Amino acid sequence: MSGLHKLEGKNITFAYGREKLLLDRCSITLHRGERLALVGPSGCGKSTLARILAGYLKPGSGGVFLDGKPLPPKGYCPVQLIYQHPEKAVNPRLTLGKTLAESWKPDEVFLSRMGIEAPWLERYPRELSGGEIQRFCIARALGPETRFLIADEMSAMLDVITQAQIWKTLLEIVEQRQLGLLMITHNPYLASAVSAPVVDLEGGCIGEVSGL
Repeated sequence: MSGLHKLEGKNITFAYGREKLLLDRCSITLHRGERLALVGPSGCGKSTLARILAGYLKPGSGGVFLDGKPLPPKGYCPVQLIYQHPEKAVNPRLTLGKTLAESWKPDEVFLSRMGIEAPWLERYPRELSGGEIQRFCIARALGPETRFLIADEMSAMLDVITQAQIWKTLLEIVEQRQLGLLMITHNPYLASAVSAPVVDLEGGCIGEVSGL
């Protein structure tokens, strides 16, 4: 898995029920070490495309490939997705420590780097703030097998200070590990701040694009 270097979505089409197509023959390529931002208004298909690329949703047609092979259907996928609403991405019946351990077990140095305090590991999601839970979700997504990271509006619900702290740490890790980063946002200024080439998804089709 260490040699993986390209994530591709090819000719992806998706529609909810009989409604108008949300995604129409979208193709996107992201290489290891690259950053790419998808920017567009609510309802244009950004989050849907993110879920498809991470393997959580099946496209109506087209497919997602890692170095030319389909995404693995089971186990820890090298493509990880960070959701906008962290409280919806964790089990409310489990402590954050147990939730994190289901994916991997980071050491104290890594947890400290992510701003996660030791007492939080024994707490339940309802006992933490949105920013604190999101730190867990990001840490969970950064397991040793991760090669591509999709951040779907991951900081949109956070205050400016927390947002800046989280992005600073994440980008340092992305750079050090040469991960491919796909940023999903409605904010072109934030995309510019993380130095990501911007692709406008408005209209439901991005055509053939690639990170730079």
